[in-house]
Amino acid sequence: MIVKEEFLSKLRRFFSLNLYEVKIWAALLSRGVSTAGELSDIADVPRSRSYDVLETLEKKGFVVMKLGKPIKYLAVPPNEVLERVKKNVTEDAKDQIKRLEELKSTEVINELNQLHSQGVELVEPSDLSGSLRGRHNLYNHLELMIRSAEQSITMMTTTQGFIRKVEGLKPAFEKVKKRGVRIRIAAPITKECQSAVRDMSSVAEIRHTDQKARFCIIDGKDLVFMVLNDSEVHPTYDVGVWVNTPFFASALEELFDAAWKGMKPVK
Repeated sequence: MIVKEEFLSKLRRFFSLNLYEVKIWAALLSRGVSTAGELSDIADVPRSRSYDVLETLEKKGFVVMKLGKPIKYLAVPPNEVLERVKKNVTEDAKDQIKRLEELKSTEVINELNQLHSQGVELVEPSDLSGSLRGRHNLYNHLELMIRSAEQSITMMTTTQGFIRKVEGLKPAFEKVKKRGVRIRIAAPITKECQSAVRDMSSVAEIRHTDQKARFCIIDGKDLVFMVLNDSEVHPTYDVGVWVNTPFFASALEELFDAAWKGMKPVK
């Protein structure tokens, strides 16, 4: 059996199988029906492992064991395998979500929160900082910060950054807005982002600026600033820095306040 390594790698990634499993499965698909010994020779998998691998594939719904001697295995059609895998993933996700929801009502989460709150008191302020690599991680951390806001959110971003934040963070903004948090966003407002402006106008104060900067200040103490121009970097290589520093964050917010007065309100 000649199967490209690239194809086997795709099977491993899409179906969460190990190397022996994809080799045996591909071999069985090419044969339709076969014994463990034959599949071992075709797939170049040790015979001592082929039985265990086929048993695992059977449990996952990839193969069916035929009755009789010698024992043979039948390949399940790939489309049916795909549906079975989707069903299993969905069921596993539901079970995991259920367990996590149940965790909320246990003492475990209370003990974790207590451990965190007590431990933070012992952490040096300089340790409350970190580098955020990749736009996905950046936005995950921004969402976490936004949800924790109690008084104010001050944000300056680019045109495309404003559009992305409306698309990805609007629910978080809406939630804290209901708690009375003041939200201010400054960005270069163009025709390109008019739709995003309409979506956010009831949640945040939005003003136009020609200046280019990317940062977010939460409650005058937590600061995230992006060090690269988002139009010149791939999302995977975007970089941000988070620091918990009331001294610097409040000073930056005062500078923003002065600039905010001269910015044109957007309606």
